[in-house]
Amino acid sequence: MFLSGSEKIDRHWVKNQNLKAMKEFVMLIRLEALPEVNFSPEEEQSLMNVWEKWVEGIIDRNILVSRGNRLGADGRTLKNGVLITNGPYVELKEIIGGYLIIRANSIDEAAEIAKGAPLVGNGTIEIRSIFSDDN
Repeated sequence: MFLSGSEKIDRHWVKNQNLKAMKEFVMLIRLEALPEVNFSPEEEQSLMNVWEKWVEGIIDRNILVSRGNRLGADGRTLKNGVLITNGPYVELKEIIGGYLIIRANSIDEAAEIAKGAPLVGNGTIEIRSIFSDDN
């Protein structure tokens, strides 16, 4: 379903014409451990409330493309069709806890947006541009 007066850009329908010139970036959220490992349910909920408030700010700016999904701790890594680790990580020092897809004018602007993200522990955010037909 699309909004009246909206236009399809890549695979998304957008109403704001200023978004046409913006690019999409994925923010890969890496954590040392999932919050439920190190925090009580009450602490985890408090942390999630702070995270949700930050995401709401991105929604209010009309630059959120996808909330993504939270990723689990299980996984497999293959190279050349061969299982090389029994998990998604070469070293278990960090996990990819989830991702968001946002719109920004540049990768530097996307990095500025990511700076405001409330991370749990010593997390990091990797920002990557998403390929489009314009690339």
